Amino acid sequence: MHKLVVLYPKPVDPDHFRNYYVTNHLPLVMKWPGLLAWRYSFDVAAKRGESPYFAVFEADFADAAALAASQASPYGQRAAADVVNYATGGVVVIDYPVQDGTV
Repeated sequence: MHKLVVLYPKPVDPDHFRNYYVTNHLPLVMKWPGLLAWRYSFDVAAKRGESPYFAVFEADFADAAALAASQASPYGQRAAADVVNYATGGVVVIDYPVQDGTV
């Protein structure tokens, strides 16, 4: 499995961010080819002090090639171009292969 994580620092207008993200951006994301699962939160907390992030998004793909193909797709390109419409605080995007563990 391969994970995409997007971290959003606090935007200039949090209400606009929330509304735009849910009504405009996420519908683009849900059309990504190869997307296995996705989740997001506006309740990002830090163990100590204030969190440097306002929101977080996670997406799961079968592997790095599936993520790359999704990002190169028309929906992936539209979603990437759409970020400037709501993420006025910037964005941090990371991806990595996930190692499973057992308890």
